Amino acid sequence: MKTLFGLLLFISICTSCAKEQNLIPDFPVNFNMPLTDPRLSRLSSAGGAVSFSGYGVAGIIIYRRADNAYVAYDRCSTVNPDQKNAVEIDDPNLTATDRISGAKYSLYDGSPVKAPATTSLKRYSVTIAGNTLQVTN
Repeated sequence: MKTLFGLLLFISICTSCAKEQNLIPDFPVNFNMPLTDPRLSRLSSAGGAVSFSGYGVAGIIIYRRADNAYVAYDRCSTVNPDQKNAVEIDDPNLTATDRISGAKYSLYDGSPVKAPATTSLKRYSVTIAGNTLQVTN
């Protein structure tokens, strides 16, 4: 009986851990755009954010932090990622919200700031090469 209980407890823990991760699938991202492109004008100062469809799982968000570093995330919400719900940039540009679940994420580091989100947005690499902003994974 103790063995059966132990086995059920182990399976329960493993199952709950798998659900908690809410992994966003890997999807090739290769975004390149000149910093002078008008579509990136919101990134001209700290706190600016832009989003683009057609990249990653549900699109990408690029955010310029107060330290002038750029960060990029997949727009796919980590709540029910199989549904591929795209988060939307809030006004002001400090957070992004999954309108389906109500989950909210910080654009500074992608971390969840409102339940039911428990996992950060998937982050991509951002580099500036000359005058071109590149987002890759």
